[in-house]
Amino acid sequence: MMRGLETEFRKDRRKIYAEIARLGFEGNAETISDDLEALPYELVNEDTVEFREDVSRSRSIVRERIRLAMGLAMRPEDRPVHLTAGLNKDNIYEKKYEWPLVQVIPSACVSCEPKGYKVNNMCKGCFAHPCMEVCPKEAISIRKWRSHIDQDKCIKCGKCRNACPYEAISKKVRPCAEACGVGAIESDKYGRAHINQSKCVSCGMCMVNCPFGAISDKSQIFQLSGALAAGDNIIAEIAPAFVGQFGDNIGPRNLKAALRELGFSEVYEVALGADIGAVTEAHHYVDKVVTGELAFLLTSCCPSWAMLARRYFPEEQMGQVSQALTPMVATARSIKKEHPNAKIVFIGPCASKKYEFLRTKVRSDVDFVITFEELQAMFDGKGIDLTKFEAESSFHNATGAGRGYAVAGGVSKAIEKCLNEYYPDVEVKIEHAEGLAECKKMLALAKAGRLDGFLIEGMACPGGCIAGAGTNLPIKKAEKALNDFVKASSKQLPPKELAEIELK
Repeated sequence: MMRGLETEFRKDRRKIYAEIARLGFEGNAETISDDLEALPYELVNEDTVEFREDVSRSRSIVRERIRLAMGLAMRPEDRPVHLTAGLNKDNIYEKKYEWPLVQVIPSACVSCEPKGYKVNNMCKGCFAHPCMEVCPKEAISIRKWRSHIDQDKCIKCGKCRNACPYEAISKKVRPCAEACGVGAIESDKYGRAHINQSKCVSCGMCMVNCPFGAISDKSQIFQLSGALAAGDNIIAEIAPAFVGQFGDNIGPRNLKAALRELGFSEVYEVALGADIGAVTEAHHYVDKVVTGELAFLLTSCCPSWAMLARRYFPEEQMGQVSQALTPMVATARSIKKEHPNAKIVFIGPCASKKYEFLRTKVRSDVDFVITFEELQAMFDGKGIDLTKFEAESSFHNATGAGRGYAVAGGVSKAIEKCLNEYYPDVEVKIEHAEGLAECKKMLALAKAGRLDGFLIEGMACPGGCIAGAGTNLPIKKAEKALNDFVKASSKQLPPKELAEIELK
């Protein structure tokens, strides 16, 4: 798990994002094509070859990352396409994300072997050969006094590895596939990783677990930087997981001032929408589950979790997924009431919010979605040092309940607190899971009738939003910062009527 580590790939990606943001802010249409052509040579040169085996290949990979960073499609492998092809069409402030969001860069993938077990050079050829004895398929034999695994017979149960006293059997993994909880990582005809888009729920966990940086998602930083430079009325809504993401001593006032320096006209906290969601789902639980109309209620704030749930349950059962607006959408609609002509940017930790932004069934009222990682690169691209800025006031006064949404278990905990306050006589049953593999198990229990009467929370990312694919901070450090932020909130619970007041 590489989450939160400042790896060479993360440094490279941020350099790319920062340069793309800089080009967006400068808005020089005459030179941008030449600037983009020069960028791979600036990023991959004699000063950066230490971690690169093949300079030409590395530049080819950087070119694809540049295209994705600008929201462009990757170039096909079977015909020549210029690096800047499609740029004029995409160089507009209204540019939306295009499917697919998360993609494998073929030239960057090293074709890791799929999951399996292999005997390594630690094998002593012991007389007891416990590995052979425990194998349920007789896949292990002794050849030249060493164990050998017949891969055609092996069922990858791992019993041989556990039985070996010398740790002489290694587990082979494809890190991206290991991190994918929905089995969306497959292989192409060359053995490279390939994302089955019909299974993918855009959580981004494959992206942050690939040691070669071979998986990336598209970005809107180029278009957003241009819109900010043009002076458009653009309002930021920032997710509560921001705490600590931009430095140990960077608080809400620093961040608010830096965002204004970047060109945003106002800044709101998405915890407002989380407060609205907590109140709404508390009422839904009482109105629908306690009355027996629904067997259980699934929270709706994580788009990847909600997409997974919809695949598990037929259309007629979809009432079991809460119809409450997600914090991103609820906050955006609240902002639009006061600023109907403003463009709204969601800034958060999450790759799947880019997917939510694309949904057509529920209007998002959001114009741009970027991650904390992309925002930091925008600060870098414009040369903004957050320690040099501090606003006179912080964000609006959200509650601890809404801010707590950012950590796994925080959504159900917030709703439970609201239920205990608003409906003290109602017995509340809560269950939650984090990571899509665990979420699938929980959904299977719900489908089997084992979780009737429960409020069920799912989070695609292990750890919750603070562990999202677009974060900058190690998970444990982010969790502590978030918990301190929650405790410091002057109000812990939203009023019972909040949803009606904000969204009527």
